[in-house]
Amino acid sequence: MPPATLQALREALLAWFARNARDLPWRRTRDPYRILVSEIMLQQTQVERVVPKYHAFLEAFPPLERLADAPTAEVIRLWAGLGYNRRAVNLQRTARVVVEEHGGSFPREVAALRRLPGVGPYTAGAVACFAFEQDVAFLDTNIRRVLRRACIGPDELAGGVGDRELLALGAALVPPGRGWAWNQALIELGALVCTAAVPACPRCPLRPACRAYAARAAADEALIGAMAAGVHPLPARRVAERKAQPYAGSRRWYRGRVIDALRALPPGGALPLVELGPRLKPDYASADEPWLRALVADLDRDGLLVVEGERVRLP
Repeated sequence: MPPATLQALREALLAWFARNARDLPWRRTRDPYRILVSEIMLQQTQVERVVPKYHAFLEAFPPLERLADAPTAEVIRLWAGLGYNRRAVNLQRTARVVVEEHGGSFPREVAALRRLPGVGPYTAGAVACFAFEQDVAFLDTNIRRVLRRACIGPDELAGGVGDRELLALGAALVPPGRGWAWNQALIELGALVCTAAVPACPRCPLRPACRAYAARAAADEALIGAMAAGVHPLPARRVAERKAQPYAGSRRWYRGRVIDALRALPPGGALPLVELGPRLKPDYASADEPWLRALVADLDRDGLLVVEGERVRLP
């Protein structure tokens, strides 16, 4: 991309973000603990659901040390409604590692952040950027989609480009000294304009340089020209869509139901397996016992419950 085009693209996106950015609580802080809480909560959870849970969580555990010292059962109870309960356990494990091994101060380097429990490439990059304002590139669903469409082409063509190539591309695009605003802008654009199903191209600030938009426009012009000439082209081949697997009845669904059942108990309470089974399946029978034991053993390994003989409880 020519330097002038790159600079124009950067300025257009940053100007759009300055006008359209949502006022989200985690954008008002540079505290790495609060940034981490927001990033873990936002994984596969909509912003509207996260905001009240974010406030409630930080009200219960305002400093990092309070989260590190809390009973894990208390953390899991407060996580209700967010799903993916393992995230809560990993968040507390990270707090404990930061307190015990880093003196309560988060490491600043992406590589060191990656070594924290449950912190992957995206979360490490997000904390380095949004807490410490480092000019780093990282990928989430929104950033990945925007980069592919703007710099590679339409979804059916850009899908074959891997994360390594996208990360290199993303790193080249970050404006020096403006990484915080740039990455926030990419995320915001993917969430509000360059959406997965119905992108709002007419109001996208990247439209003049977007390769996906240019390809679509060229295809539309070719189609109009062919129809005007009396040629009826074959319909475009549709890209097969991946069908989502039903959630209800899945193993993850049953894992969530187990934790919900234990959350409903008084603090310190335990539930016999013989009572837990019928709560999960109305038609529970003795033949389901191996399945139930494997399910709770899996949750025990993940630190989400404790098995005590024939009873289970939150940690």
